[in-house]
Amino acid sequence: MQANVKQVAGILNPPAPHMVGDGFRVHNFFPGGYKIKMDPFFLLDYNAKIDFSPRNTPRGVGVHPHRGFETVTIAYQGAVSHHDSAGNSGTIFPGDIQWMTAASGILHKEYHEENFTKTGGPFQMVQLWVNLPAKFKMSKPKYQTLQKDKIARYDFDDKGSYADIIAGNFKGIKGSADTFSPIEMYNLHLKNNSKIEFPLPAGYHTALLVIEGSITVNHNKKAETNQLVYFENEGELIEIEASADAVILVLSGEPINEPIAAYGPFLMNKPEEIEQAINDYNNGKFGYLEE
Repeated sequence: MQANVKQVAGILNPPAPHMVGDGFRVHNFFPGGYKIKMDPFFLLDYNAKIDFSPRNTPRGVGVHPHRGFETVTIAYQGAVSHHDSAGNSGTIFPGDIQWMTAASGILHKEYHEENFTKTGGPFQMVQLWVNLPAKFKMSKPKYQTLQKDKIARYDFDDKGSYADIIAGNFKGIKGSADTFSPIEMYNLHLKNNSKIEFPLPAGYHTALLVIEGSITVNHNKKAETNQLVYFENEGELIEIEASADAVILVLSGEPINEPIAAYGPFLMNKPEEIEQAINDYNNGKFGYLEE
């Protein structure tokens, strides 16, 4: 094996699930499930594939605040709608991504899209909390909708294997999302027996989430659907071979390396900033959003 390979530190099973609202049954890989260093990624909630029954009233999460970070919601199956107090709204379908920068403060709600609610069916999502550097935590909120057909793409071969480049730079192709710190985020779609190799910076915190299928990493580490592959920081090259058609979420980011004060939906640097966030929320400074 080449000396500059990024070695696997562990292959992690999904922690026991819990409900977020009544619409998201999630496995919290970190920070709750495993104490792994993934800065600038603070939280990974994975709604593994489940079937929701039809109903008339949408399931979801009601109005709640955020400050100091970004939420990134990636749809694999099902559909989720969003509204926030900055006036943004939208719906993401399979392959789409909602990238919300809460920054100085926002209220939002997320719920199953109307037609999906009425038909029911398979539902599979990822939500990430991406920390913001201190100098950007109080910047203006913003919202990016990344639709699948507009996300940058790299084709590996003529068999149908490809990468959706959500953020960063993959083999010279720039990702679609704007980020506040260096982040690499891709959805890899690999056909059975496809083999790919790519580099990620040595100092970045890196993990792969196997959304579908099964893979072998660096020739000898096997990972199955719903497992998280966590890497050492040294080395750069990662090789993945799919032993069944696979979808893999790649997360890699340069550590921000700043103090963290976290409380509920707020992610700041100092305890007094948490107190200020709570006061600002209670005083209506995050705007208004109807339930």
